[in-house]
Amino acid sequence: MRLNKVGEDRCPAHPYRRHDTPLQPPAGAGSRPKSDRVIRRIVQRGGGWTGLLLVASLTVAGVETVFPAVLGRTVDAVLGGHDPTPWLVGCGLLVALLITSGALNDLAGGMGTARATAWLRKSVLDHILALGTHSTRLFPVGDITTRMVGNAADAGRAGTVLVWAVAALVPAVGGIVALALIDPVLCLTFLAAAPVLLVMVRSNVRNASELAERYLRAQGRIASRLVDALTGARSIAAAHTTARECRRVLAPLPELHDAGMGMWRVQTRLAAQQALLVPVLQVAVLAIAGIELGRGLISPGEVLAATQYVGLAVGIGSAVSSVARFARVRAAAGRAAEVLAEPATKYGAAALPQGRGWVEFRAVTVREGGIPVLQDLDLVVPGGALVAVVGRSGSGKSLLAALAGRLVDPDEGQVLLDGVPLPELERRELRRAVGYGFERPALIGDTLTDVIALGEHIPDQLEVAAAARAAYADGFIRQMPQGYRTRLVDARMSGGEIQRIGLARAFAHTARVLVLDDVAASLDTVTEHHIRQVLTGALADRTRLVVAHRASTAAHADLVAWLDDGRVRCLAPHHELWKQPGYREVFDEGLPSGGPDNWKPA
Repeated sequence: MRLNKVGEDRCPAHPYRRHDTPLQPPAGAGSRPKSDRVIRRIVQRGGGWTGLLLVASLTVAGVETVFPAVLGRTVDAVLGGHDPTPWLVGCGLLVALLITSGALNDLAGGMGTARATAWLRKSVLDHILALGTHSTRLFPVGDITTRMVGNAADAGRAGTVLVWAVAALVPAVGGIVALALIDPVLCLTFLAAAPVLLVMVRSNVRNASELAERYLRAQGRIASRLVDALTGARSIAAAHTTARECRRVLAPLPELHDAGMGMWRVQTRLAAQQALLVPVLQVAVLAIAGIELGRGLISPGEVLAATQYVGLAVGIGSAVSSVARFARVRAAAGRAAEVLAEPATKYGAAALPQGRGWVEFRAVTVREGGIPVLQDLDLVVPGGALVAVVGRSGSGKSLLAALAGRLVDPDEGQVLLDGVPLPELERRELRRAVGYGFERPALIGDTLTDVIALGEHIPDQLEVAAAARAAYADGFIRQMPQGYRTRLVDARMSGGEIQRIGLARAFAHTARVLVLDDVAASLDTVTEHHIRQVLTGALADRTRLVVAHRASTAAHADLVAWLDDGRVRCLAPHHELWKQPGYREVFDEGLPSGGPDNWKPA
C-alpha cells in the first residue's frame, strides 16, 4: 500500500496508483538563426520578381550612366556643325528605355516585396502555431501582431532595398570613371572630397541602425500593452482606471518618439549634407572644367557631361546611405528571426495501438519561471474512466490537463497514451486521439456549424447536430436567425452558451481521451446536470479527464485525483476522500456537513 501523507490526512490505497519510475527528461535545443539568414531567405522568396528587379534596376543605372555622354556628344555635334540626328535618336531611345525600365523596376519591386512579405508572415504564423501554447508566454499577443504586420512589411523590402543599393552604385562608380576618362584632373577634384562624404554617411548609418532597433522594440511594447488593455476593457471601465491604463499603454511612447525623431533627423541631416556637398563639388568640377575647356583639353559637350557625372558620382553617398534604410530592414528581420529561432514542438511518426485511452504521467515536473508547479508527479488515468482533477487554486489542475494532450511538454518526466510517449506520436494521430473542451473556448469559423466541426476530422451535419444536443446547445442554436448556418458574427451568445458550443465541438470528435478543463464554470445547474449525464452515459466509452471545481462533479467521477503541492496527493473515489478535512477544504466554504450524497451545487 502506498500512502501520501500531508498532516493527518491519508490517501486510501488504490490499484491505479502508479509506482515511481525514474525517467530522463526529454532533450532538445534549437540554434538561433541570424537575421541575415532570414534576409537571404526573404530575397530568395522574391523569386523571379527579384531577378526582374535586378535587371530593370541595372538597366536604369546603365542608362543614367550613358545618357550624359550621349547628351554631351549631341551638344558637340550641334556646336560643331555636324548632323546631330544619330545622337538625338540615341537620346530618345535612352529616354524610352529609362521610362520602360523604371516602370518594370517599380512593378518588380512591389511584387517582390509583397511576395516576400506574405511568405515571412506565413512563416512566422506557422511557427507560432508550431510552438504551441507556450508561444504567448514567450511573445505577448500584441508584440507578435506587430512582428507579423509592420515588422514583416519592413523586412519584406530586403530584396528591393539590396537591389536598389547595388544599382545605385553603378551610376556612382560610372560617374567617377567617366570623369577620369574626360579628364583625370576632374576625377581627382571629386575624389578630394570623397573622404568627407564617406565619413558623413558612415556616421549617419551607424546611428540609424541603433535607432531602428529601439523604435521597433518600443512599438512592440505599446502593441502588447494595448492588446492587454482591450482584453480587459470591461474591468478597466468598471474600475474607472481608463486614464491610468492609457498612461500605462503609452508609457513607451517617449522612447518611440525619440527613436522616430532620431531616424528622421539622421535622414534629414544626410539629405542636407548631400544638398550642400553636391553644389560645392559641381562648382569645383565646373571651374576646373572651364579651365580645361579654355585650354582646349575638353569640349563644351564634355563640360556638360562632366557636370552631370558629378551629380551621379555624388550618388555614391545615396548608395551608401541605403544602408541606413537597410538597417531598419535588418532590425525588422531580426525580430522575425527571434520568433523563428524558438524550437518548435517536434512530433514523432508512431501510431497508437488499440486501446481505451490509458494515460500515464511518470515523474512529471513542470516549472514556470524556475519554480516547479508540478513536481515529480505520478498518475495513471485508466482507459475508459471518468477522472476528476481537483485542488486549490494554483495547484496545477489546468497544467495537468494541458499535459494530457501535449499542449504543454514537461520539463522532466514523461506522459504516455496507451503506452506510447506523446512526443513519439505523429501529430495527426495525437490530435485525433485527444480532444479538449475549455472553460473559455475560442470560437473559430464562419458559421456555428464550422465552429463545432473544427478539428482534424470534419464531422457531417448530423454529427454536428448530435454533438450540439449532447452539449445542450441544439435548442438555442435552432433559435438563431439561420440555425446552424448562422454566421458567427451574427450569433449573440451568453458565456454559458459559448461554453456549450465549445463542449459540442469536443463531443463532435471521436477522440479516445476527452479532456475538459472546468467546462461547467458558466453553466446553470440544469445544464450541468445534463452534461454530467452525457459524460457518464453516451461518452462512457472514452477516457474523460475533467478539471473540477465543484464537489458535485467530483462526486460522479470514477476516481478523483487530488492535487496538492505539485503532486497527486491522493487518487481515490470522491466518497472516500470526502472523509478527509483537507479534501473538503478544497471546495467552497459552507458545504453541508452530510457529505457528498446530499451536496447540492449552487
